Amino acid sequence: MGALIFSIEAREHHARAGTLTTPHGVIKTPAFIPVATQASVKGVLPGLLPALGAQVVLANTYHLYLRPGENIVKAAGGVGTFMGWDGPTLTDSGGFQVFSLGAAYGKNITKIAHGQEAPREHGVAVYDEGVASQHGQLAVIDDEGVTFTSHIDGSLHRFTPERSVEIQHALGADIFFVFDECTAPTEGKEYQREAMERTHRWAARSLKAHRQNLAANNAQAIFGIVQGGRYEDLRRESAREIASIDFDGFGIGGSFSKEDMQGALQAAAQELPEEKPRHFLGIGEPGDVLAGIAHGMDLFDCVAATRMGRHGTIYTHRGPVHLKNEQYKNDFTPLDPEMRVPGTEPFTRAYISHLLRANEMLGQTIASMHNLGFILSLVDGAREAIVAGRFEEYHESFRRTYYGNI
Repeated sequence: MGALIFSIEAREHHARAGTLTTPHGVIKTPAFIPVATQASVKGVLPGLLPALGAQVVLANTYHLYLRPGENIVKAAGGVGTFMGWDGPTLTDSGGFQVFSLGAAYGKNITKIAHGQEAPREHGVAVYDEGVASQHGQLAVIDDEGVTFTSHIDGSLHRFTPERSVEIQHALGADIFFVFDECTAPTEGKEYQREAMERTHRWAARSLKAHRQNLAANNAQAIFGIVQGGRYEDLRRESAREIASIDFDGFGIGGSFSKEDMQGALQAAAQELPEEKPRHFLGIGEPGDVLAGIAHGMDLFDCVAATRMGRHGTIYTHRGPVHLKNEQYKNDFTPLDPEMRVPGTEPFTRAYISHLLRANEMLGQTIASMHNLGFILSLVDGAREAIVAGRFEEYHESFRRTYYGNI
């Protein structure tokens, strides 16, 4: 038996409900995965996550490598034990840092862009104060890997596909991802192809490094990653190439324009094998998650829920609410009148608005918990709808109420 067993229980068109069995427990899919960047879901105790509906968490290889170091995490018994979480875990590859330290460095570019922006020079990325708190000051991408400086102390480091796999073996997650190059959504097609082909070579090297470690091979599953940016033909080509390699599952990574995301996603999904799980990396906006489910995605992760909560925005079934706005100072209604998130039931919009304005940590924690509970409940509802054969109706009903009020 391998490290992963995946079975599909129900389908509605491309949407599917399944079960993913890992060494640390079962994940019912589709599933949203809270991000525990530094072995911590910001503002939320690990023990509270199951009550919110979380089945699995995802940690960040780059950050845990820099601090506290993979050897400390390994000595603790792996990332789950280290953080007091006994359920399934995932780790990324550090490849997103190739994106954020390289082609996107020095710009306010995210995974999903709106409109067009001129691409920057490739290769070296220089210091920019606006993102220095998250990432380093220099990154150089080459065909062998990426060289970067630590945002903590300026020391020089290097990731290759083999080194990323070695680190992730030490972190001990149930599922981990190959090392890839995640490009900016504004990059032109020529560079998207170059980065995609480099990702394919890195994928083969990552898989080889993993399969050669027999103990890790039996305990951890490895996912390949599809790249290609916003271009449907590149996405299709990349998915076909990655699907031809014997991975345990697949991620659709990289970046998109908002306008092209669904086309690129659909093109990639059609080329991936039906019998293996699919992860839509870094996607967490409620409508995007449901669109991903409609196209056959099984897993999702994103920091947006807790990040938005820390900055005072909560999800509701009638659209996002910005609690720092003046109108909520005297609003004594629940955070979302149409649902109750465990642990947040007693609190009103006025109270959380007060806490956020007063810069009280509790306000950020409650808003983050609410947002996680909202997105986890949304995805659980999608699973139930697929099993009942009414996902299309569920999807459309949510879109009508959520986006009709934005």
